[in-house]
Amino acid sequence: MDTKQYKKILYSVLDLASIKEGHTPADSFADSLELAKAAEKLGYTRYWFAEHHNMVNVASSATAVLIGHIAGGTSTIRVGSGGIMMPNHSPLIVAEQFGTLASLYPNRIDLGLGRAPGTDQVTAMAIRGANFNVPHNFPKDIKKLQALFSDDNWDSKVRAIPGEGLNVPIWILGSSTDSAHVAAAMGLPYAFASHFAPAYFNEAINIYRENFQPSEYLNEPYVLSCINVVAADTVDEAEKLATSVQQLFLGIVTGRRKLLQPPLEKMDNVWNIYEHEAVSQMLKYLFVGDREKIKTDIQAFLEKTQVDEVMVTSHIYDQQARIHSYQVFADVLKDLEIPVSNK
Repeated sequence: MDTKQYKKILYSVLDLASIKEGHTPADSFADSLELAKAAEKLGYTRYWFAEHHNMVNVASSATAVLIGHIAGGTSTIRVGSGGIMMPNHSPLIVAEQFGTLASLYPNRIDLGLGRAPGTDQVTAMAIRGANFNVPHNFPKDIKKLQALFSDDNWDSKVRAIPGEGLNVPIWILGSSTDSAHVAAAMGLPYAFASHFAPAYFNEAINIYRENFQPSEYLNEPYVLSCINVVAADTVDEAEKLATSVQQLFLGIVTGRRKLLQPPLEKMDNVWNIYEHEAVSQMLKYLFVGDREKIKTDIQAFLEKTQVDEVMVTSHIYDQQARIHSYQVFADVLKDLEIPVSNK
């Protein structure tokens, strides 16, 4: 008799509103809404945007505005940030923005928070101005946000209107072990950027789980892992489509960023052996293949890591191929049950 426990894994979307070669940010926003509508029908739990600045191929800089655009064009999927970069904002402004979103779209808004600026130092200086050299305290900012969202803040001299009393769900984002300690100590859900920073992933989620302190927001640790997925009807087709994300990360490695490029037949003439290795390390959690290969690979990943949710980002040039990739992944995940580890 099988006494093992099994769990279903939630699946979600991370969108950077990537700008494609030959297209505009407006095209990216239209594609995002089309994908969000499809994701909602396919059973995806949430649709997040990430705040980045001064990147030629990323159009999600005004993150809260895009969240409103997507929430307004859908009806049930949760929409949020993965994340808002707190060095760039005061807690009050974030509380007001997300309080407005939560008032417009009740019980559908998530607030993921990051501790980095989401850009280079020159741009960070342009964003923060005279505050650039002021020490930034990430945990204090989180506590200020929690206070601004709480019912207890009604008699404070500084109030978030709208925002107060809405208790918008806060997530801690991370790409290193520092954020794991913060999320654990504050008893908040933890989302890890394993789609581009896999080196500390396993160590970080272990730190989070081992040190987690239950809170009024969460009783048990909850881990979300962001991954890259390129799925298609055949392995060969998926591998060709994946050359777009490989070119994107090659631009990161070399410092020669480009708009999202069309797929290539092969990458051999595009990168050298050292660049190939560097990109492969960053894309450790890139899942490429047809339905059966994706199922085999993602099941092994989920059984090993025991994450509670996966958030998929798919840098695929052709919009319909991108939507189809999310459809294939949803078909795999909705039927998958993962044995719960006794560790």
